[in-house]
Amino acid sequence: TMAHSKDLLVLENFIGGKFVPCSSYIDSYNPSTGDVYCRVPDSGKEEVEAAVKAAKYAFPSWSSKSPLERSQILNRLADLIEHDLEAFAQAESKDQGKTITFARTVDIPRAVYNFRFFASSILHRTTECTEMATMGCVHYTSRTPVGVAGLISPWNLPLYLLTWKIAPAIACGNTVVAKPSEMTSVTAWMMCKLLEKAGVPPGVVNVVFGTGAKTGEALVCHPDVPLISFTGSTLTAQRITEKSAPHCKRLSLELGGKNPAIIFDDADLTQCIPTTLRSSFANQGEICLCTSRIFVQRGIYSEFLKRFVAEAKKWKVGNPSDPTVDVGALISKEHLEKVRSYVKKARAEGARVLCGEGVDSLVLPGGNQKGYFMLPTVIAEVKDESCCMQEEIFGPVTCVVAFDTEEEVVERANSVKYGLAATVWSSNVGRVHRVAQRLQSGLVWTNCWLVRDLNLPFGGMKASGIGREGGKDSYEFFTEVKTITIKH
Repeated sequence: TMAHSKDLLVLENFIGGKFVPCSSYIDSYNPSTGDVYCRVPDSGKEEVEAAVKAAKYAFPSWSSKSPLERSQILNRLADLIEHDLEAFAQAESKDQGKTITFARTVDIPRAVYNFRFFASSILHRTTECTEMATMGCVHYTSRTPVGVAGLISPWNLPLYLLTWKIAPAIACGNTVVAKPSEMTSVTAWMMCKLLEKAGVPPGVVNVVFGTGAKTGEALVCHPDVPLISFTGSTLTAQRITEKSAPHCKRLSLELGGKNPAIIFDDADLTQCIPTTLRSSFANQGEICLCTSRIFVQRGIYSEFLKRFVAEAKKWKVGNPSDPTVDVGALISKEHLEKVRSYVKKARAEGARVLCGEGVDSLVLPGGNQKGYFMLPTVIAEVKDESCCMQEEIFGPVTCVVAFDTEEEVVERANSVKYGLAATVWSSNVGRVHRVAQRLQSGLVWTNCWLVRDLNLPFGGMKASGIGREGGKDSYEFFTEVKTITIKH
């Protein structure tokens, strides 16, 4: 522990509507300085047990409220977060390392919208009915909340992805025990401070802080938590699947990606280049939807590369609280080392590093010398079988390679274990539809990136996950359906 531990922010678990201190804590770092700035509860079985108990106790009355009553509470919570948007954005930027600009324009507004979206969508759900006139029977379905939902969210978009789970879970009438990442817990704790004022009854939303190995495991193994929604790594998801199998839990798993951008020679490069820079380097490349394999048709390959690298070099890396900065700090020292190691491997394999890591010098402001920063890095001439083209790097690194035919590029794009998102750049409508149909990917964006309609399904194929999230999909995941037949 630090000498100045009295100055550090100390978080507490939120259980049954109250903040509860924990017996032991872990350090959380400010990625832009490398200093410890916060202490996070190191929760285990006891804390999770207390939270599940509170959630179970709150379930009967919360689940019997009308959708309209729950909707009004979600809307009030959205208003309260929006009212404190600047404080939330500052905290998210400091805790995660992302730029203040990204936190202000993406993370916190989206967290607010998650509550508003489900507050609205819950009011527009209908169930099915069929008649069998010849048998004098009518069949109908009814949907009811499941119970206590276990929600585990990652460190890259902390409040954004946590609320994307909490909102549909409680809108449907479930109660929740949530575990944010131990590396980015501050905004979840800040949200807990607003729950009572919004009218969320005690025990409906419980938040336990701690590590995946200890807190997450206790939650996943708890017999009274029938469903788990998880966003994170494929490796952790395998463990969750194993641990929850004996309890036959319902799982929604949103995992990694190794997302291709396919750029045909009829692409509009004035749109394509700035968007592909964003899709490669936004949020330091720490978004599961980021582009990390860029396939460019040979006719425009050298022009694309020249312009793409020139623009990548203009991205400003530095103190995340500076509004002119484009790239903040990576989440941790370990993660930075991991991302750098991929660039070293590429170089050792004979690939060309065109800008960024090891090529250009990184100049940082005084207070950020010990932070976890890295320049946007572009690698060319990488072989498809290289780990840099097969494994999720999750940093500001992208690989650019050439292709000749549509047939060939589809096969190469599909040749990884992941299948989350893909982008296609072309002005040929027929080609766009053909390629989109054949890509093994849960999401395909054409001539754009990260344009989302929350009504529609979100999620991946192959090692990128199980299940979908979205207006209808989240509703179906967080409710139990029953078919009722009446003979009259």
